[in-house]
Amino acid sequence: MITRTEFLAYINHVLEPERFNDYCPNGLQVEGREEITTLVTGVTASEALLEEAIELNADAILVHHGYFWRGEDARIIGMKQRRLRLLLENDINLIAYHLPLDAHPTLGNNAQLAELLGIEVDGRISGMGEPAIGLCGSLPEPLSLSAFSSHVRQKLKRDPLVIQGHDRPITTVGWCTGAAQGYLQYAAELGLDLYISGEISEPTVHMARELGINYMAAGHHATERYGVKAMGEMLAEQFDIVHHFIDIDNPV
Repeated sequence: MITRTEFLAYINHVLEPERFNDYCPNGLQVEGREEITTLVTGVTASEALLEEAIELNADAILVHHGYFWRGEDARIIGMKQRRLRLLLENDINLIAYHLPLDAHPTLGNNAQLAELLGIEVDGRISGMGEPAIGLCGSLPEPLSLSAFSSHVRQKLKRDPLVIQGHDRPITTVGWCTGAAQGYLQYAAELGLDLYISGEISEPTVHMARELGINYMAAGHHATERYGVKAMGEMLAEQFDIVHHFIDIDNPV
């Protein structure tokens, strides 16, 4: 068991949210009970995740995608009202970390994706503000685009959308999980063979072909399962609390 105050202080020390100009508040978003013995983690604080957390008698829910995004309707109505009511009626803390959980050098989504795919990290991709979140690195041995796509499919249990920009073997890779297709041009400027993000936009296809870089959209949800799970496992070990990672299916 740990108090909410101590729990949050420790996570803030690890993730350093003050370093980021984010699109949502990082840290405690909805206050629940003070003592935490059971933690649920998941990618997004959807109603389905909340309901499963209630079944598990969770004291806190830690997610990558929380609430109160910049520019959203501030009214507590409809879907937002239902979600908040579930949290408040069950006295559950909702804790969310967005960019800090993408960027952490070992627990972050990008670091965890590299570990899963067997990519050796050797740098970061700059260009879309600081601190730089995207990573770059190399494969243990060169692979064809088809072979690496099969590897990603096997690891993520999802078919990536692949755009071919050249026919050379892949040795160097850049990546940034989630909706980070905008980093593609910076990956191309670094001369990387392949760039991976979670989502794709219509212009991304033409950019990859014209910049001569292979591109892979591996899924927003699929690429961002691993940071919050690793964070939950670390917290459970650190504070001797119960942890459940819940993966709510999302094909995007």
